[in-house]
Amino acid sequence: MTAAPRQARRRSRQTLSVDVLKQFRLIYGSVRQHFREVEEACGVSGSQLWMLHELSRSPGIGVTQLAGRLSIHQTTCSQLVEKLVGRGYVVKTRSAQDQRRVGLTLTSAAARVLRRAPGPAEGLLPEALASLPDATLRSLRVSLERVIARLRLADAKAADRPLADL
Repeated sequence: MTAAPRQARRRSRQTLSVDVLKQFRLIYGSVRQHFREVEEACGVSGSQLWMLHELSRSPGIGVTQLAGRLSIHQTTCSQLVEKLVGRGYVVKTRSAQDQRRVGLTLTSAAARVLRRAPGPAEGLLPEALASLPDATLRSLRVSLERVIARLRLADAKAADRPLADL
């Protein structure tokens, strides 16, 4: 093979790599902009808004179940809940049947926050991913696993933190 076709292929690969990098930037920038708009509109972070939304859908839910719905670590969820309790948006109530179980409910102040909040409550990226067909999600998962495998530093703990908090 001559040098000209090799150089053309290298330029084409470099262009493709840069195009994909720009797509990551566009996704990240869009997500960050949405979180800024959320904070500006209602005074809570994107992760707190999603949490309030989930609590409005399931009053009395516990921290463990809430962490599962948000796909975050239970400790992270507990810390977010405590911030919302401190701000007067969430009330913790012990179960009469099992004193170890604590249910979480929203206050009227939280309901006002939810009414002011720009959608989607779960964030742009979770909404976009949920709208994709299963085959696309499987392909994307495999492709991103390959990208992650090539990272020199992969912070596995970041997978269990809300995007708004990264």
